[in-house]
Amino acid sequence: MTQVTERSLLLPTARARSSVLATCLLRGAIAAGLGLGVLAVVVIVLWISSPYPDSGPGGALRTAASLWLLAHGTPLVRPETLTGAPAPVGLVPLLLVALPAWLAHRAARDALMPDDEAYDEVDAGPLPSGPAVFGAVTCGYLAVAAAVVLYADAGPLPADLLGAALHVPLTVALATAAGVWTAHGRPVGPLPDVVPARVRAALLGAPAHAAVRAAGAATAVLLGGGALLAGAGLAWHIGVAEDAFLRLAEDWSGRFAVLLLAVALVPNAAVWGASYGLGPGFAVGTGATAGPLGAAGTATLPHFPLLAAVPPAGHGSWWTWAAGGVPLLAGLVLARFTARAAVSEGWGRRATARAALLGAALCGCALAVLAAVAGGPLGTGSLAALGPVWWRTGGAALGWAAAVGMPGALVLRAWRMRRAAPRRPVRARLAAALAWRPARRNRGVAAPVVERGPADDGAYDFLPLGETGLWHEEGAREARWAALKEASGGLMADIPPTGSAPLAPPVPGPVPGRPESMPGAGAGPGESADPAVRADPATPAGPGAPEAASGPGWEVAPGPGPQAHLSQPQGSPPRPTHEPAFDPAAQPDEEPPAAPTTEPGTGPGPDAHAARPGPDAPAPGARPGAD
Repeated sequence: MTQVTERSLLLPTARARSSVLATCLLRGAIAAGLGLGVLAVVVIVLWISSPYPDSGPGGALRTAASLWLLAHGTPLVRPETLTGAPAPVGLVPLLLVALPAWLAHRAARDALMPDDEAYDEVDAGPLPSGPAVFGAVTCGYLAVAAAVVLYADAGPLPADLLGAALHVPLTVALATAAGVWTAHGRPVGPLPDVVPARVRAALLGAPAHAAVRAAGAATAVLLGGGALLAGAGLAWHIGVAEDAFLRLAEDWSGRFAVLLLAVALVPNAAVWGASYGLGPGFAVGTGATAGPLGAAGTATLPHFPLLAAVPPAGHGSWWTWAAGGVPLLAGLVLARFTARAAVSEGWGRRATARAALLGAALCGCALAVLAAVAGGPLGTGSLAALGPVWWRTGGAALGWAAAVGMPGALVLRAWRMRRAAPRRPVRARLAAALAWRPARRNRGVAAPVVERGPADDGAYDFLPLGETGLWHEEGAREARWAALKEASGGLMADIPPTGSAPLAPPVPGPVPGRPESMPGAGAGPGESADPAVRADPATPAGPGAPEAASGPGWEVAPGPGPQAHLSQPQGSPPRPTHEPAFDPAAQPDEEPPAAPTTEPGTGPGPDAHAARPGPDAPAPGARPGAD
């Protein structure tokens, strides 16, 4: 059951694929038929309007078929000549080539880009691949071309079979491939794996894209300049062109046919003019050449209006030499496009030069191809070679584009980068311009050379630490204390002398909310009750010295503590508020002096009240202020 289901699903898919390929074949055949039909209509109209038709409608249709093959580059054969020998007609009107090429291109493009509204993937099937469309459209087109070759063989201008087998498939294949490429979005890559990676990167990079654009612009300038030169030559010899136009046909239908042929040959005239401006010129017969420096040989040309623009034999003049301005302008255009891309992409001089050389090479190749297809024979003998020589024209285009384009691109790049850079003021630019002068009228005094020692390379924001450091020197400390005292307005104490005796250990300060002394105590107002703190080294000991308070709860607690606020006599210098840190290990273990004993029966002295604890006195063994 599964196999039957899969087969039923594959059959519609294969059927849809076959229908799509058949549609592509039909598209190619229709494109060929449209081109042939357009030419047939024009020829039939001219045949009907001609007062002296040479043949019937069959001859007119065969002539249209021959012209359609000529539009694909196929050389024709003119069997009836004055000498009796058949003469080839290989000069292809380039404007005539545009019609079949555009039709084949459009057929391949539309096969891959159907109308979104009219296309139904369920009924018509999926879109075919690019190679399938290319092969189907080309085969359909070539099937019609083969029938046309056989049909035109019995006409007045049969096609060369070998030329038809070579040129028609090549033209159709190029146009169809361009249509497939357009349908896929004109991708640049990827290139085949056989191409080296280095070449692949060079061809797909930004310099290659810029070179293609620059080469296209330079080629367009050359063709435009060539058309201008051809028009100027035709206007200079307007009398000769008018005489040739009137001699070719006497009725209006014949003159209209000559006019159409002249219009179809305008692109050929532009290529001939470009080759003329480049220097090599073009051939006007076997052994005859026309160039800006003069015409060499004897030109034997048929009477045709466009050929009247060919300068006569002789040396060139100033207006023929002025034709050299066309390739010069093309080289400048190539340089401008390359320099603009170089500035926007940030290339260096080497990359800019490479891009300019690549653009010059592409321009030379384009001119060589155009020169090869723009010329051809119109008979035998002296008319066997007409038009520019492809390798000379291509080489001249390469030389002009490289000689003008590469230096011009470098100069324009430097100029654009200089304009884009910020400009300095005039004074700064003058100073920079005069700074290089070796001798000056006013010489300044040279700055002394400072010799750097090994210690100068150290860290500058760190000072050495330790007892010998600069921060701990006595002079630096005294200077800092003096500056702080001056800034404080005399509120800070003097710095203690170096090496002085250690100060007394700090004692606890008064408890907040409690009186510092009891009424009637021996300590005066503002004085501490601690005999160790009250003892002043400067005060002599004697009978009049105050006695230390004794009693339970007034022992001095060992260890550091907050310093008490000591009262000082009025007028004495203030003591320092910041004392060095007290180290208990550095102080001798001294017992506080014993309190004097009182004899029985003796009343308490004035200091006894100070030793008697009050109701708010701390408990024995407690430290004042510890709560």
